[in-house]
Amino acid sequence: MFSVSCLRLRQIVPVVSQTVRKKSLYNRSLQYFFTKNLLITNSVSSGIFMLFGDLIQQEIEYRRGLLDRRYDWARSARMCIVGTALGPMHHYYYLYLDKFIPKATFLTAMQKIFFDQLFASPGTIILFFLGIGYLEGKNTYKVGSELREKFVYVYLGDCIFWPPVQFINFYFLPSRYRVFYINFATMIFNVFLSYMKHDFKEK
Repeated sequence: MFSVSCLRLRQIVPVVSQTVRKKSLYNRSLQYFFTKNLLITNSVSSGIFMLFGDLIQQEIEYRRGLLDRRYDWARSARMCIVGTALGPMHHYYYLYLDKFIPKATFLTAMQKIFFDQLFASPGTIILFFLGIGYLEGKNTYKVGSELREKFVYVYLGDCIFWPPVQFINFYFLPSRYRVFYINFATMIFNVFLSYMKHDFKEK
C-alpha cells in the first residue's frame, strides 16, 4: 500500500512542478511586459497591430482586384512606423487619464469615453494622416487637403466603433492592460483606417 502511494506521489509531483513552473513563467512574462517594460510593450504592439490591420486591408483590396500585387510593404512599413510613434502618446495619455479619473464605475467610464472622443480620437486621427502623409513624401498642402477631405468620415467611424470598445476598457480592465487592449482593437479599426487613407474617394 505504501509503495503504491509513493508511486502515485512520484507521478503527481512532476505534473504539479511543471504546472507551477508554467504559472511562474506566465507571471514573470506579465511582470516583464506589463510592468517593467510597459512603455516598450505599448509602443511596439501599437506598430505591430497597425501593420496587421493594413495587411488585412491590402488582402481585401487585392481580392477585390484593386491591387496588382498582394502586399505593398512600403505602405505597411509606413503604417507600422506611425503606429509605433503613436504608442507612447497613448501610453501616457491613459496613465494620466486614470490619475485624473481614478475610479472604475459606470459614470467614470462614461466620463473617460467623453474625454477620449473629444481629445484623443481627433488628435490621433490628425497625427495619423500627418505622419503617413509626410512619410509618403507629400507636402503640407497635400497632407492638409487630404485631412480636410477625410477627417469627418474617419471621426464618424471612430465615434461608432470606439465608445463600446472603450467602455470595456475603462470599466473592466486594469490600467496596465489598457493600451495593449486598445492596440489590439485598433488592428480591427485600422482596416477601416487603412481603407480611408489609401482607397476612399469623396463623391
